[in-house]
Amino acid sequence: MTDTEHRDPTLESRWRPLRRLLARLDADIARIYDEARLAGVKSSFVMELLRLDADGPMTITELARSVGRTHSAVSQKVSTMRSAGLVRTRSGDDARSKTVVLTPKAKRIVGQLSAEWRATEAALSELEAELPYPLSRVVDDIEAALDQRTFYERVKKKLDEDPEWP
Repeated sequence: MTDTEHRDPTLESRWRPLRRLLARLDADIARIYDEARLAGVKSSFVMELLRLDADGPMTITELARSVGRTHSAVSQKVSTMRSAGLVRTRSGDDARSKTVVLTPKAKRIVGQLSAEWRATEAALSELEAELPYPLSRVVDDIEAALDQRTFYERVKKKLDEDPEWP
Protein backbone atom coordinates (compact mmCIF):
# COMPACT_ATOMS: atom_id res chain seq x y z
CA MET A 1 0.00 0.00 0.00
CA THR A 2 1.15 3.54 -0.69
CA ASP A 3 1.60 6.31 1.86
CA THR A 4 -1.50 8.07 0.59
CA GLU A 5 -3.62 5.03 1.38
CA HIS A 6 -2.54 5.21 5.02
CA ARG A 7 -2.72 8.97 5.29
CA ASP A 8 -5.22 10.40 7.76
CA PRO A 9 -8.08 11.82 5.61
CA THR A 10 -9.10 14.19 8.41
CA LEU A 11 -5.98 16.26 7.72
CA GLU A 12 -7.92 17.76 4.83
CA SER A 13 -11.30 19.37 5.39
CA ARG A 14 -13.29 21.87 3.38
CA TRP A 15 -15.83 22.19 6.21
CA ARG A 16 -13.48 22.71 9.14
CA PRO A 17 -12.89 26.40 8.35
CA LEU A 18 -16.66 26.99 8.19
CA ARG A 19 -17.17 25.16 11.48
CA ARG A 20 -14.38 27.24 13.07
CA LEU A 21 -15.97 30.43 11.72
CA LEU A 22 -19.38 29.50 13.13
CA ALA A 23 -17.80 28.58 16.47
CA ARG A 24 -16.02 31.96 16.52
CA LEU A 25 -19.27 33.83 15.87
CA ASP A 26 -21.10 31.77 18.50
CA ALA A 27 -18.32 32.44 21.02
CA ASP A 28 -18.68 36.18 20.45
CA ILE A 29 -22.45 35.97 20.99
CA ALA A 30 -21.87 33.87 24.12
CA ARG A 31 -19.56 36.62 25.37
CA ILE A 32 -22.36 39.16 24.83
CA TYR A 33 -24.75 36.93 26.81
CA ASP A 34 -22.20 36.59 29.61
CA GLU A 35 -21.69 40.36 29.77
CA ALA A 36 -25.48 40.83 29.88
CA ARG A 37 -25.70 38.18 32.62
CA LEU A 38 -28.07 36.02 30.57
CA ALA A 39 -27.30 32.87 32.53
CA GLY A 40 -28.11 29.60 30.81
CA VAL A 41 -28.84 31.17 27.43
CA LYS A 42 -27.11 29.75 24.36
CA SER A 43 -27.34 31.23 20.90
CA SER A 44 -28.78 27.93 19.69
CA PHE A 45 -31.84 28.47 21.96
CA VAL A 46 -32.79 31.93 20.76
CA MET A 47 -34.88 31.09 17.70
CA GLU A 48 -37.04 28.67 19.70
CA LEU A 49 -37.43 31.09 22.60
CA LEU A 50 -38.39 33.96 20.31
CA ARG A 51 -40.80 31.75 18.36
CA LEU A 52 -42.47 30.64 21.61
CA ASP A 53 -42.73 34.27 22.68
CA ALA A 54 -44.26 35.33 19.36
CA ASP A 55 -46.60 32.37 18.82
CA GLY A 56 -47.28 31.15 22.35
CA PRO A 57 -47.01 27.64 23.76
CA MET A 58 -46.46 24.89 21.19
CA THR A 59 -46.02 21.16 21.21
CA ILE A 60 -42.52 19.94 20.47
CA THR A 61 -43.76 18.83 17.04
CA GLU A 62 -45.19 22.29 16.29
CA LEU A 63 -42.04 24.01 17.53
CA ALA A 64 -39.83 21.70 15.45
CA ARG A 65 -41.90 22.43 12.35
CA SER A 66 -41.82 26.15 13.12
CA VAL A 67 -38.02 26.33 13.28
CA GLY A 68 -37.35 23.74 10.55
CA ARG A 69 -35.68 21.13 12.74
CA THR A 70 -36.38 17.52 13.60
CA HIS A 71 -38.61 16.54 16.50
CA SER A 72 -35.67 14.71 18.09
CA ALA A 73 -33.35 17.74 17.89
CA VAL A 74 -35.97 20.10 19.35
CA SER A 75 -36.89 17.61 22.05
CA GLN A 76 -33.24 17.47 23.16
CA LYS A 77 -32.98 21.25 23.01
CA VAL A 78 -36.17 21.66 25.05
CA SER A 79 -34.71 19.35 27.68
CA THR A 80 -31.57 21.52 27.88
CA MET A 81 -33.60 24.74 27.95
CA ARG A 82 -35.77 23.26 30.71
CA SER A 83 -32.64 22.51 32.75
CA ALA A 84 -31.56 26.13 32.23
CA GLY A 85 -34.92 27.32 33.58
CA LEU A 86 -36.04 28.88 30.28
CA VAL A 87 -38.98 26.63 29.41
CA ARG A 88 -41.24 24.15 31.09
CA THR A 89 -43.31 21.41 29.55
CA ARG A 90 -46.80 20.25 30.29
CA SER A 91 -48.88 17.42 28.91
CA GLY A 92 -50.28 18.13 25.50
CA ASP A 93 -53.73 17.36 24.11
CA ASP A 94 -52.86 13.68 23.96
CA ALA A 95 -50.69 11.58 26.25
CA ARG A 96 -47.84 11.42 23.73
CA SER A 97 -47.31 15.16 23.21
CA LYS A 98 -45.74 17.82 25.41
CA THR A 99 -46.46 21.51 25.19
CA VAL A 100 -43.51 23.86 25.64
CA VAL A 101 -44.09 27.06 27.60
CA LEU A 102 -41.73 29.94 28.40
CA THR A 103 -40.87 30.40 32.06
CA PRO A 104 -41.03 33.80 33.75
CA LYS A 105 -37.21 33.91 33.50
CA ALA A 106 -37.43 33.55 29.71
CA LYS A 107 -40.26 36.07 29.45
CA ARG A 108 -38.07 38.63 31.25
CA ILE A 109 -35.26 38.30 28.71
CA VAL A 110 -37.02 37.84 25.35
CA GLY A 111 -36.76 41.59 24.68
CA GLN A 112 -32.99 41.36 25.09
CA LEU A 113 -32.86 38.26 22.91
CA SER A 114 -34.88 40.04 20.21
CA ALA A 115 -32.46 42.98 20.38
CA GLU A 116 -29.49 40.61 20.10
CA TRP A 117 -31.09 38.84 17.11
CA ARG A 118 -31.62 42.16 15.31
CA ALA A 119 -28.10 43.35 16.17
CA THR A 120 -26.58 40.06 14.99
CA GLU A 121 -28.46 40.19 11.67
CA ALA A 122 -27.41 43.84 11.18
CA ALA A 123 -23.77 43.01 12.01
CA LEU A 124 -23.83 40.09 9.57
CA SER A 125 -25.26 42.34 6.85
CA GLU A 126 -22.51 44.85 7.56
CA LEU A 127 -19.87 42.11 7.46
CA GLU A 128 -21.23 40.69 4.21
CA ALA A 129 -21.10 44.16 2.63
CA GLU A 130 -17.33 44.06 3.17
CA LEU A 131 -16.96 40.80 1.26
CA PRO A 132 -16.72 40.30 -2.49
CA TYR A 133 -19.04 37.26 -2.28
CA PRO A 134 -21.33 37.21 0.78
CA LEU A 135 -21.79 33.99 2.73
CA SER A 136 -25.58 34.21 2.36
CA ARG A 137 -25.10 34.13 -1.42
CA VAL A 138 -22.78 31.16 -1.08
CA VAL A 139 -25.44 29.35 0.96
CA ASP A 140 -28.13 30.18 -1.63
CA ASP A 141 -25.87 28.93 -4.42
CA ILE A 142 -25.09 25.71 -2.55
CA GLU A 143 -28.80 25.14 -1.88
CA ALA A 144 -29.56 25.63 -5.59
CA ALA A 145 -26.83 23.15 -6.56
CA LEU A 146 -28.15 20.63 -4.00
CA ASP A 147 -31.64 21.03 -5.47
CA GLN A 148 -30.14 19.74 -8.72
CA ARG A 149 -28.25 16.84 -7.09
CA THR A 150 -28.39 16.08 -3.36
CA PHE A 151 -25.35 15.85 -1.14
CA TYR A 152 -26.31 12.23 -0.49
CA GLU A 153 -26.13 11.50 -4.22
CA ARG A 154 -22.77 13.22 -4.49
CA VAL A 155 -21.23 11.39 -1.51
CA LYS A 156 -22.74 8.07 -2.59
CA LYS A 157 -21.20 8.42 -6.07
CA LYS A 158 -17.76 9.11 -4.56
CA LEU A 159 -18.12 6.10 -2.24
CA ASP A 160 -19.10 3.91 -5.17
CA GLU A 161 -15.82 4.91 -6.84
CA ASP A 162 -13.71 4.17 -3.74
CA PRO A 163 -12.35 0.60 -3.52
CA GLU A 164 -12.27 0.77 0.30
CA TRP A 165 -16.04 1.25 0.43
CA PRO A 166 -17.77 -2.14 0.40
